[in-house]
Amino acid sequence: MNAPQTPTIRTAQELGLKLHDMTDINDLIGASFDLDGLILTEADLSPQFFQLHSGLAGEAFQKFTNYRVHVAVVLSDFTAYGERFAELAHEHAAHHLIRFVHSEAEARAWLERAAESG
Repeated sequence: MNAPQTPTIRTAQELGLKLHDMTDINDLIGASFDLDGLILTEADLSPQFFQLHSGLAGEAFQKFTNYRVHVAVVLSDFTAYGERFAELAHEHAAHHLIRFVHSEAEARAWLERAAESG
């Protein structure tokens, strides 16, 4: 009987990547193909990501969803970037592929559960 395999979860920083513009999205998806989950921290995200009118967050989330990449976005305070951004974070509270969480430990726990449930 084989022991359960530990899910492979990486931060964008561990992959040497960031999400600063639209071209970074494909790099993150490519690097995530063999992973069970990707963690994006506040340091990995450009100010443009938090400006919803820029479309960067929406485009990234759409592509992550299309390619079935599990992503946890770690932000200590969802309201720090305005009411609309906080609403976006709240709307993703039950999303099956993209979640906003408050800590890296919370991100890893959710991604591990998601990997185990398939």
